[in-house]
Amino acid sequence: MILVFILAAALWGLGWALRVPLRLRFGAVVALWAAVVLACVALPEANGLRQALGGDARVWLVLAGVGALVWGYRAGLQRLRARVAPVAVKVGAFSESELGRYARHIMLREIGGPGQRRLKDARVLVVGAGGLGSPALLYLAAAGVGCIGVIDDDEVDASNLQRQIIHTDQRIGMAKVQSAEIAIKALNPFVEVRPYRRRLGEEIAAELVADYDLVLDGSDNFDTRYLVNRVCAQAGVPLISAAMTQWEGQISLYDPARGAPCYECVFPVRPAPGMVPSCAEAGVVAPLPGVMGAMMAMEAVKRLTGAGEGLAGRLMIYDALYAETRVIKLAPRADCAVCGSARG
Repeated sequence: MILVFILAAALWGLGWALRVPLRLRFGAVVALWAAVVLACVALPEANGLRQALGGDARVWLVLAGVGALVWGYRAGLQRLRARVAPVAVKVGAFSESELGRYARHIMLREIGGPGQRRLKDARVLVVGAGGLGSPALLYLAAAGVGCIGVIDDDEVDASNLQRQIIHTDQRIGMAKVQSAEIAIKALNPFVEVRPYRRRLGEEIAAELVADYDLVLDGSDNFDTRYLVNRVCAQAGVPLISAAMTQWEGQISLYDPARGAPCYECVFPVRPAPGMVPSCAEAGVVAPLPGVMGAMMAMEAVKRLTGAGEGLAGRLMIYDALYAETRVIKLAPRADCAVCGSARG
């Protein structure tokens, strides 16, 4: 048997030295194995050659089976690696610095190079640079969203710093949109930031929203929420909206243009004054805006890349105090004042 292994090694080595294609070298070894098996079957048991070859064809069949298992395992492993390998990215799409920066995204099968390119080409508007907007803006920038708009008319106050992590003590008194721009550019200089230092009102809402692919609403009042929803529904722009108070937050993706309900489908009547106090009135635990704002950014990345399943038609409620999460199914309302007639 040793002579057979030596001969097989010699055939393989000679083929390698002569640069014979791998499949031909493998074929030569298989042919040698077949000849040995045939000799063990055809020759009498007492034959010297058969004894030198091991005397029993079953030994060689077992060896062949073990070899097939090893080959099959390696082939399967290579296919698995190929499935999770980074998708090739056009060199012109990203700089070398960007390729290194987004490498952990590009190696994800659900995002890959094409998904990262969609993020780079996307334009996302964030309404509010406060508790929800702060983490959402930072993670959108970190994820590589190419153009980020942020609208807010407020200035950084010391009371904001307990939860609005995009701002710093040194920037107290600065416009929040300017403070946010500084933080975003420091995190990712490849991102374009469009700061709008003003309140979102009827006179500019439609024109502003129409310039973006997706809107994230992190505002803290119902007037703005209903306005953003109405304008997004009219423009056919998906809206990710979140809200929070004290220990609880909620988030959903509203997109009536694609069959999902709009915000007013779910909340057709504004709560009575005092029923839903603001964070300034009721307080809010510091990490909660981070959790909800990060969820907003996560839903945005999924929406822009097409990865996974988003929150369209579902409302997620997060109770931080008791570490509970609930998801409620939502349905469009045919009588919705904002989007009902458009569907009908």
